[in-house]
Amino acid sequence: MNKVKIIIAGPRGRMGSEAVKLVTSTEHFDLIAVIDYKFGGRMLNEIEGFQRIHNVPVYSEIETCLQTEKADVLIDLTTPEVGMYHARTALQYNVRPVVGTTGFSKMDLEELEVICREKELGCIIAPNFALGAVLMMKFSQMAGKYFSDVEIIELHHDQKLDAPSGTAVKTAEMISASRTPKKQGHPNEKETINGARGAQYDGMHIHSVRLPGLVAHQQVLFGSDGQTLSIRHDSYNRASFMSGVKIAVDNVMKLDTFVYGLENILE
Repeated sequence: MNKVKIIIAGPRGRMGSEAVKLVTSTEHFDLIAVIDYKFGGRMLNEIEGFQRIHNVPVYSEIETCLQTEKADVLIDLTTPEVGMYHARTALQYNVRPVVGTTGFSKMDLEELEVICREKELGCIIAPNFALGAVLMMKFSQMAGKYFSDVEIIELHHDQKLDAPSGTAVKTAEMISASRTPKKQGHPNEKETINGARGAQYDGMHIHSVRLPGLVAHQQVLFGSDGQTLSIRHDSYNRASFMSGVKIAVDNVMKLDTFVYGLENILE
């Protein structure tokens, strides 16, 4: 089997460092370079925490990296703004992006879809790479057909930049596709403190919690006469996302289209 040549953007981040471990420990993956604005021009083994990984150059800018290295896949686990720039640039160089950053706008996703169609290249944007989280979203979509009253509570670490999370938004989108539209709560309900009922999506309420000690958690609560249904997923460390990253890398090599959401490539 030919090895998949991979570049990782953001190797020093908590997700990025796990991705480095994944790629370097997977037999058919080959880490050929990383992108890190602070350590460009050095080798990865010169950065603390990566001393055992040799012959991997560090680039400070993606275009220089892609002009120098012949890659198959870019794994980006940075921020929405950087992730969008990296994904767009990678596609221009015929490199398939796998992006785990949330916070992309609808316009961003549409732009990437157009580029993928024109280039006939695969690209995967996944709000959540944890397989359990993907199943939680799919189960919630199934339940939405039978329960029209639903609220989403997502809980993350206090350094997360976007709220609500991409996973919560994606969950609401999926539920909306199967749920009978309904504006929830009492018609005359009034917030005595602004924001008490959270954000709204198609009549559903989404609540965001940010606390140190959390990683990534989400609970979807359904209610009807005399019963409730709770669907919950918890990620306790970043390693929980890596099985999904591996699946995404393997699948993006077979794709010539844009995919948003890991659930769309799971059988």
